[in-house]
Amino acid sequence: MQYQVIRGKRKTLSLGINREGEIVVRAPNSVRDDEIADFVYRHRAWIAKQLTLRNRHPHFYDGDAVSLLGKQYVIAPGTRIRMAGDTLYLPQENREAALAALLKRLTRDRMKRLLDEIANREGFVYTKLTVTSSRGRWGSCGASRRISFSFRTAFLPDPLARYLAVHELCHTRHMNHGDKFWAEVERILPDYRALRDALKGYLWVMDCL
Repeated sequence: MQYQVIRGKRKTLSLGINREGEIVVRAPNSVRDDEIADFVYRHRAWIAKQLTLRNRHPHFYDGDAVSLLGKQYVIAPGTRIRMAGDTLYLPQENREAALAALLKRLTRDRMKRLLDEIANREGFVYTKLTVTSSRGRWGSCGASRRISFSFRTAFLPDPLARYLAVHELCHTRHMNHGDKFWAEVERILPDYRALRDALKGYLWVMDCL
């Protein structure tokens, strides 16, 4: 199995599929080549699944089906972008740019609703919500309690979007992934491990648009 290795100042190994469909391993400078090969071999099932999912991702052609905010839509041509019933109308020109703009609006509306609902119930405080075009992460939370989400979260079903909202809100109290952070997440979402694992099956959407 061929793969690309990118070494750097990091502590752990990570695995991903880039936009060209190549397997990419990010590794600490100190890790040996045979350890990297063993890491890739142990994750061969995950790699096969991701490559399969990547080949299935929507191209946004007329007649294609796409899931947005947990609902299925069929793409049809239109003079402007709009959603009506089970149909998503997209213009023929600059189609992906128009869709990206729609997804940013949808993401902002959904994630703000989720953040406010959870924050009000659990006593979290965040300062601002921004929507980004990030391909590298679903969301982030800075020291100023400013929370960001990639517009590609619009492709996720509601339970996973809620998990992301909880995850980032918990970072307003714990700016790391230590035991206290995960205990906070688990207090709100006892099944967070299953949701976190399910989220890995949607990495292919980072290649969309």
